[in-house]
Amino acid sequence: MTIEEMKQKKKDFGYSYEMIAQRSGLPIGTVQKVLGGITKHPRYSTLKALEKVFITYDFSFYDKDDIKNILKEDEPAYGRTNMKKNEKKQGEYTIADIDKLPDDKMVELIDGVIYDMSAPKTYHQLIAGLIFNKLLQFISNNNGMCVPFIAPTGVQLDDDEKTQVLPDVMIVCDRDKIDSKVVHGAPDFIVEVLSDSTKSKDMHIKLTKYANAGVKEYWMIDPEKKKIIVNDFEHEDVNIYGFKDEVPVIIYGGKCVIDFNEISSYISFLI
Repeated sequence: MTIEEMKQKKKDFGYSYEMIAQRSGLPIGTVQKVLGGITKHPRYSTLKALEKVFITYDFSFYDKDDIKNILKEDEPAYGRTNMKKNEKKQGEYTIADIDKLPDDKMVELIDGVIYDMSAPKTYHQLIAGLIFNKLLQFISNNNGMCVPFIAPTGVQLDDDEKTQVLPDVMIVCDRDKIDSKVVHGAPDFIVEVLSDSTKSKDMHIKLTKYANAGVKEYWMIDPEKKKIIVNDFEHEDVNIYGFKDEVPVIIYGGKCVIDFNEISSYISFLI
């Protein structure tokens, strides 16, 4: 992607320099210089970090209003409505802050911003559970050392105090990343089942975070559109499947396949 294309996408998406810096992990000054045309020959690593902020797809199966919602910035509702006066601002929170919240309050922390996690729909949980079960069976049958997890298992993506997410399903192949509480660093494989309340975050903010953190493969499953968007970050490729397809797990070279026709049939009484 050229710098001119990035500048156009910045305009189209309505991104601020601060937002791009936050999602790319680059200093805001670097972002301003590159996209402002001051830096004529930016480093390759800088360009790749910027590109990941502007990842887009063929959204032809979404209508215009859907696309606007997907590309908009999320409302970090919890911090705006539930934090007391004189406390930290969004972007300043840490894991220690979310640990102080009530046990029944489920949130994610991304770059110091707290996001509410609304209760998932029943078919959301069924899809995640069925995928987890298939992955567990495959790994077990092949005596694999990778470890599958299902939500709510915390992941400190950058292994710092500013980000902790709760992927719906994930696989971690480096057991040294796992302790009794959370996963430290990027999982190899992540699945997020989209809902109206999380679609923008999962398809935009978390997409960028996962790509930059080193996740190899990221599936976004849209039950309403009956689509599976497979992001192969290692090979910089994206594929879109339907709920009648068999979807290969790329980190296993396609030897592990999730049959979405089977999943669709199982949950057909719900959607």
